[in-house]
Amino acid sequence: MSTADIDTSAAPRDAPPAASPDYVQSLARGLSVIKAFGAEHPRRTLSDVARSTGLTRATARRFLLTLTELGYVRTDGSQFWLTPRVLELGYSYLSALSLPDVARPHLEALAHRIRESTSVSVLDGDDVVYVARVPVNRIMTVTITLGTRFPAYATSMGRVLLAGLAPHELDAYLARAELAPITSRTVNAPDALRAELEKVRRDGYCIVDQELEEGLRSLAAPIRDAAGAVVASVNISTHAARYPLDTVHDELIPALLATADAISADFTRTQTH
Repeated sequence: MSTADIDTSAAPRDAPPAASPDYVQSLARGLSVIKAFGAEHPRRTLSDVARSTGLTRATARRFLLTLTELGYVRTDGSQFWLTPRVLELGYSYLSALSLPDVARPHLEALAHRIRESTSVSVLDGDDVVYVARVPVNRIMTVTITLGTRFPAYATSMGRVLLAGLAPHELDAYLARAELAPITSRTVNAPDALRAELEKVRRDGYCIVDQELEEGLRSLAAPIRDAAGAVVASVNISTHAARYPLDTVHDELIPALLATADAISADFTRTQTH
């Protein structure tokens, strides 16, 4: 790049101190060109990009044409726009994430929206194990932390996971599990539990009302992998008095299902890229 192409009047946004010996200015400028596009400005002219990034027209043009050659940008000669290939820039990050890493920002957003605790668990033997959690209100008398285990049959997350088992796996579970009554509401007969699991499959979510602890109402939905298999479940826990069942169906279930879909989509990307 010649000195004539360098704009000394403006530095790219988010630039570190100029004294940093490891700062690669051309890389920062290239990224600033990509970031000049967005939902409000999906298509931009050369002048738009130069003005948005603080680069000269000559410098912005060279970066745009380079990105075009690499397949990240397209142009009709007057306007430029990003291609889906820019998504590859995030796949390396996503592929390094575990399920809890992928789920946590979604749990935080859900907890902030509904002001209730949210969690993700997986099935380990006959129990659910918490692998991610964002607590808001202390509902249960037992403190829940990462690694906490509960019997699958008496929890909403557990029933979602059991409903996702293959028929022979579910048969084996029902043959060996001790379905002890934990509260007066606990479903603990094999046939009744099997019927509940069938309802979970039909509905795509589960509500467990005070079966693990009096006063605790929880709901869960499945997290799926790239093949569509249920690999985990996401949950909302609330006090039964706070949300009547009609409010649960009208407000909490839609938010829960949207979160489950978002986690599944991000988790699928970590598997396929």
